[in-house]
Amino acid sequence: MPARPAKPAPTPHLSAAAAVSWSTVAPWAFVFGVALIVYLPALKAGLIWDDAGHITRADLCGFAGLWRIWFEVGATQQYYPVTHSAFWLEHRLWGGHPAPYHFLNVLLHAAAACLFARLLRRLLSGENDVPRPSAHAAAASEVRPAVAAWSAALLFALHPVMVESVAWISEQKNTLSTVLYLAAAGAYLRFDRDRRPAHYALATGWFVLALLSKTVTATLPAAILVVVWWRRGRLHWRNDLQPLLPWFALAAGAGLLTAWVEHTHIGAQGAAFDLSLSERLLLAGRATWFYLGKLLWPTELVFIYPRWQLDAAAPAQWLFPVAAAALLGGLFALRRRARGPLAAVLFFGGSLFPALGLFNVFPFVYSFVADHFQYLASLGFFAAIAVVATRLLDRPPRTFGLTVAGVALALLALLSHRQARTYRDVFSLYETTLARNPTCWMAHNNLAIALAEENRVAEAVPHLEAALRLRPEYPEALNNLGDDLTRLGRPKEAIPHLEHALALQPDYPEALHNLGLAFLADGRPAEGIAALESALRVRPTYATACLNLGLALAAQGRSAESLAHFEQAVRLAPGLVQARLNLGYALLLANRTAEALPHFAAASELAATDPETHRMLGRALAQSGRLAEAIAAFERALVADPRSVQAHLDLAVVLRQTGRAAEAASHFREAERLKSARGGDR
Repeated sequence: MPARPAKPAPTPHLSAAAAVSWSTVAPWAFVFGVALIVYLPALKAGLIWDDAGHITRADLCGFAGLWRIWFEVGATQQYYPVTHSAFWLEHRLWGGHPAPYHFLNVLLHAAAACLFARLLRRLLSGENDVPRPSAHAAAASEVRPAVAAWSAALLFALHPVMVESVAWISEQKNTLSTVLYLAAAGAYLRFDRDRRPAHYALATGWFVLALLSKTVTATLPAAILVVVWWRRGRLHWRNDLQPLLPWFALAAGAGLLTAWVEHTHIGAQGAAFDLSLSERLLLAGRATWFYLGKLLWPTELVFIYPRWQLDAAAPAQWLFPVAAAALLGGLFALRRRARGPLAAVLFFGGSLFPALGLFNVFPFVYSFVADHFQYLASLGFFAAIAVVATRLLDRPPRTFGLTVAGVALALLALLSHRQARTYRDVFSLYETTLARNPTCWMAHNNLAIALAEENRVAEAVPHLEAALRLRPEYPEALNNLGDDLTRLGRPKEAIPHLEHALALQPDYPEALHNLGLAFLADGRPAEGIAALESALRVRPTYATACLNLGLALAAQGRSAESLAHFEQAVRLAPGLVQARLNLGYALLLANRTAEALPHFAAASELAATDPETHRMLGRALAQSGRLAEAIAAFERALVADPRSVQAHLDLAVVLRQTGRAAEAASHFREAERLKSARGGDR
């Protein structure tokens, strides 16, 4: 009999579970990988405007600070305790280094994109349509849910308008709150399918966390109703509306609290916010079309857009709200044929609603619109575009359509990568802003602050003068200009600007402080001391004012009073090096050397690269007879600055006292050599 043919070896294949697992993980990995590549410039960026105020301050770093974040309104810039708790935890993990904050923000953005895809896929596949999909759901099933969902996620992940939220550390409140918003939406859809109380409780928990991250998430219950109506074509009081009533109550409470905080703590009040109802309607209509336009054509993106002039008497300005109303009316009339377009517009406009001008938010001082205002709202737009594009791509010629889609996504990624580079540092950000919006007085002022912090004070002055030409009644710019002129040795010019700032805003502690310094520099000590005392009356916790008042009093021979102010400055700001040093000096002059030593030691630790702190510690130790420790302190001073003449001399003196004459002579010679090289200067 012929031999039976050997059985072919089994073809290796993945198990079904492994295949499912990989098909689930691969899109997530792709989105995260692409996001990290696109946002590489942001990963290398530093801190920009407001970032220092969001990265946890020294007085909030401990567990007492965490308590204040939750239970003291005003302890942080905005009452978003979940966001600031996240910043608190991040600060404990990696301190103030910006790179990890940027990295985490990119990860949160990518996570939001993936959660968005997961949620949209469930909606497009009709998972929540029970007991069976409606006719509308059957039509929706013509769209390949996975393709449409992940296309929408990529649009969201790669679109340049999202860059402001992702590349700006302060806007972690956007990325974090959107992740929580989508988690709440997903949990609610599970509840909507099976009506299990545990799923409702979980969804409510996610929603509360989202509200406490950023209040724009208050729009979620309305968004859920829009989605339910889109899927089923109707809303039921008991099944659809009643479960969301507690959410609407939570949303209203969070919105009222945020409005109060914006008004009382952040400063969203005054002439800039006195808009009539007509002007607010004009603003809402124009802003809606502005945001839609930037999503459709994302060019000329600016960190601070020009502030529009609203004029209810100008007929052309009414075209924006009228066109918006006409669009809504037309889509409503077509709702029986297709609910999707109306649902997308309702989601987009409803999620934008808190930022459309009907409520005051502080940024309205300088601009009525900002890219980060539409971060959450853009989800509805991207979902609609992805669904339409997927249907078109399923028609021949598919190769051409797929090529166009790929090129479009690549172009968006390239634009986002380029846009992220503008967030490299404050100089790049504000110079780009001024190039595109030359009338931005806020950018001039903020750029001047950054220049002054880099000791480029002379370069800062022209920007402050430009800001004041654009907005003459600008107290912050007047104060900054006065401070910079004093630093440049021009106190007589500084004083009128500071007095003008105080005429506009009498209880302005920084202006009172800077006026005091200007008076002192101008040889008017009595007026300088009075101004510094006024600054402390307005803000008793103003540590820098305490320090400078102590210095002014010391210069007048009022040693006991100056010592008290130095002590108060250290109590208010234990990390303020100059306060520690001056308190140490004052205690040494009072022959209280033992009390001075801990302050010099603390200054030495706080400013390890500053030779002066080590040198003063060494002097105090030498005065106390602790010569070996003094030698170590002077040696640290020389590590920090090997060319410090005074540190060489101080070390030589102590070495000679300990009988190490040869080493002392070496340091004396080095000091003489350095002095000669500098022409006799120390």
